[in-house]
Amino acid sequence: MDLKKTEVKVHSAIIGAVFGHLDENVRKIEKAFNVSIINRGDSISISGDEKKLSKAEAVFSKLIALVEKGESLDSMSIDYLIAASGDDDFRDIDKMSDDLVAMTISGKPVKPKTLGQKKYVDLIRKNTIVFGVGPAGTGKTYLAMAMAISAFKSGKVERIILTRPAIEAGEKLGFLPGDLQQKVDPYLRPLYDALHEIMGAEAFHKNFEKGAIEVAPLAYMRGRTLNNAFIVLDEAQNTTPEQMKMFLTRIGFGSKAIITGDLTQVDLPLGKACGLVDAIRILEGIEDIGISHLTNKDVVRHPLVAKIVAAYEKVSPKKNKPETRTEKRSFPNKRKGRSNRA
Repeated sequence: MDLKKTEVKVHSAIIGAVFGHLDENVRKIEKAFNVSIINRGDSISISGDEKKLSKAEAVFSKLIALVEKGESLDSMSIDYLIAASGDDDFRDIDKMSDDLVAMTISGKPVKPKTLGQKKYVDLIRKNTIVFGVGPAGTGKTYLAMAMAISAFKSGKVERIILTRPAIEAGEKLGFLPGDLQQKVDPYLRPLYDALHEIMGAEAFHKNFEKGAIEVAPLAYMRGRTLNNAFIVLDEAQNTTPEQMKMFLTRIGFGSKAIITGDLTQVDLPLGKACGLVDAIRILEGIEDIGISHLTNKDVVRHPLVAKIVAAYEKVSPKKNKPETRTEKRSFPNKRKGRSNRA
């Protein structure tokens, strides 16, 4: 192996933050690129195979840049830096820290944590309608909610409307106990959670009571025109083409709509086409409509979640292809020779 060496300048005051607790950051980079990293006062010496050395140097340089900006980096952040090191736009990765979307009630900044999330947020700013498609844990809904609350607080919209298809009950909620709000709450809980974290429970309930925030099942959007509103349709993979068309044609003047969904988690009954797939196919390329495709690289939950998503994609890659959902359901049920598919 042809070993090479390079040095990266770093201020001694931030060495501890760069190296991480018990040198955890350094060990991760060394293991990922098979290099050796040594602290030499105001510089870091990195040695290893020439091909991997440049990537290790790039990751370390970005790590230093983020620490210098005051960013607090955890294990997941280092894993992402390593995973994204081969991307063409890796050079822009430290710019994510400058993009403040909102602040939580506890004072924590909400920012894009991956390049995919940054592109998603930029699309939301530039377009009237944006589709955010990707696996669980990529921040699709949370970032959409943060953008909605930011637009509401700044006066860009007069209200926030949040909706989901109550697919588990087929939009028929009568079997659940309680009044209408109590019936739909189980399906809308994730939206409430994001609102409470970013806006605060007290502010949410105050705006909810005066109608500035509305949380309702998709069926209740029919027949309405939604002006001056920031609208988020969550779990859109569970809409039919008819429901999706109904929702998209509700959008009025001064409004913005974000549609989020995961095409690997479609819960529609057999024989039903997916409205999200249909809409992306029909609307792609239309001006003022953006489509963001997030991947397992953009998962910002526990690192194991990204590995689970990647494992499922590897076993059944066809599930990520829009047309396969309806194709799989076009076959007649056969009692003999029937395959067991998840």
